[in-house]
Amino acid sequence: MSEGDNSSLPYTRVERSIGNKVLSIECGRYARQAAGAAMVQLGETVVFVAVASGPRPGHLDFFPLTVDYREKTSAAGKFPGGFRKREGAPSMEEILSCRIIDRSIRPLFPDGYSDEVSVYSIILSADQENEPDVLALVGASTALSVSQIPFMGPIAAVRVGLVNDEFIANPTLSELQESKLNLVVAGTRDNITMVESAAKEVSEETILDALEFGHEAIKQIIGAIDELVEKQGKEKTEFEIPVLDEELLGEMRDKLLGQIKEKLHTPGKFARKDAIRAVFDEYIGQKFPEDMDPDERATAVREAKDLFEKLKKEAIRAGILAREREDGRGLEDIREINADLAILPRTHGSACFTRGETQAVVTTTLGTPADEQRVDGLKPEYKKKFMLHYNFPAFSVGESWPNRGPKRREIGHGALAEKALEPVIPDPDKFPYTIRIISDILESNGSSSMASVCGGTLAMMDAGVPIRQPVAGIAMGLVVEDGEVRILSDILGSEDHNGDMDFKVAGTQFGITALQMDIKIAGISTDILKEALEQAREGRREILRRMLISCGLRAPRPELSKYAPRLIRIKIDVEKIGAVIGPGGKIIRRLQEETDTNIEVEDDGTVTVSAVGEGKAEKAVEMIEALTAEVEMGKIYEGRVVSIRDFGAFIEILPGKDGLCHVSEWDTSYIKDM
Repeated sequence: MSEGDNSSLPYTRVERSIGNKVLSIECGRYARQAAGAAMVQLGETVVFVAVASGPRPGHLDFFPLTVDYREKTSAAGKFPGGFRKREGAPSMEEILSCRIIDRSIRPLFPDGYSDEVSVYSIILSADQENEPDVLALVGASTALSVSQIPFMGPIAAVRVGLVNDEFIANPTLSELQESKLNLVVAGTRDNITMVESAAKEVSEETILDALEFGHEAIKQIIGAIDELVEKQGKEKTEFEIPVLDEELLGEMRDKLLGQIKEKLHTPGKFARKDAIRAVFDEYIGQKFPEDMDPDERATAVREAKDLFEKLKKEAIRAGILAREREDGRGLEDIREINADLAILPRTHGSACFTRGETQAVVTTTLGTPADEQRVDGLKPEYKKKFMLHYNFPAFSVGESWPNRGPKRREIGHGALAEKALEPVIPDPDKFPYTIRIISDILESNGSSSMASVCGGTLAMMDAGVPIRQPVAGIAMGLVVEDGEVRILSDILGSEDHNGDMDFKVAGTQFGITALQMDIKIAGISTDILKEALEQAREGRREILRRMLISCGLRAPRPELSKYAPRLIRIKIDVEKIGAVIGPGGKIIRRLQEETDTNIEVEDDGTVTVSAVGEGKAEKAVEMIEALTAEVEMGKIYEGRVVSIRDFGAFIEILPGKDGLCHVSEWDTSYIKDM
């Protein structure tokens, strides 16, 4: 630890060696009017984070935490793309980073705390090798820990890679290209609180080892934060837990808890909601008559509603602890699964996946290299050949809200499903199509993101995409109380809302491809994680087996849809590219018009020909091969006579290449006039 002596402002900087790199955290020099601030550096990547708080904005039944993560293109010495040379709406990468920070820190605020809290993360310098998202999470934890805000931290985060069977802490981008694992883990000194991972069919045992490896690095970073708190920390604001009306709660428990437990077993999500709501409405009608003062009645009803929600949560958790789930299933049971293929006539591939009261209609669209998505940001620009977009309309849960584009949750769920399926996508050299999957959620009662994984697998198989293995996903839940632990497979929405963990695992029969874990308590041990992963493996395999039996398809269709473009890739000599394109693109335009195809030529001589309809692409390829072919000695050519001279005739033997047939070779007898 070093005290700042080169500035008029007192500050503290601490450093820790994480893996083979130095992580530094600094507090006290910048943003002194914020509640807390920190500067975090790894390599030449620098992230600044500040936190602020304000009074509660009225009565809220949620904690108003806002996390903002922004990448300044100047950090990498770049200008923003497009016409506007100023950063605008957050990109998908920024939204996903916001979610990682939010999901990690939200459980560590006291129950009932509802002051508005904002976390601002700004990427100031990016070396395009060290990822800034985990640094932003470390910075957020540090800023909250040194602030007066009642944050029950610190926590820290680290990214774990797996290269040559060796774990790497905070791998570089180039190392991640070779890694079988890209795992972000956050935790306290004692427990893990958040996991986000993409993997290439990695075993459960490897995931557990990676979590333990990452947790050791987390402990080192937390030690550094503790040093900063000792030097720079402010006294925490005294927070009084809201006092419950114990008398009213006791009365409601005596009168209503038994009824709630009974109504919880009403079949059907909405029938169950209506039955429980009727219990509350009946009690309110008797307890607070309509002739009360309107303002007093509104306040009393609101307080009673909060207590009723507490009782409902208590009843749901008590049922789970007694191994009695709302829909009558055992803790490890999977809901009924139905899968239908080819439900839409003109899409390239389609499927409807239904699991209980969760339903996803998923489509696959096959495109050409021209349809690839160009991604520009702090990292070097790259292209995506596979993308999955997830939509969650209001009607899927029987509600109404305006659709103003994808929300953060939709971006996050789509990214998780995309990570789950990407490892089984065929190599572009063998299957050069750009693939887009759209998952539209039509019903939701638990884990629509994992339904999107299952539906995405089926839609690609229906489209004839030669995926290496089918992928399925499952959402796990957890209730921990008084030393008792219950792990649930295939959770309902209410079990997610009232439980202590949402743990999503996707993969093939051979291993995990994606994992996401959110904890609503202070954290869980690796022993619980091990049990949850093992139970998830069995559940995932059962879902995989049932969905393939239900759809009646065990492998991808051998043929593509007749509406999908036909792609043919060939390689030509780089020196021949000009012959295919022609002056001003004249030749390539003519080829496309004559064959009704689309032709794309890359700098390395790769030519991609695409067309909808049989034979068109093949015809264009023949013409391109003729344009680029070399004349071979001894080969017989058939061609068109293009000009006649006294000494013979010139014949086009290849496009743009003429050969002379001398007058002496034209006939066996003398020719007077060619």
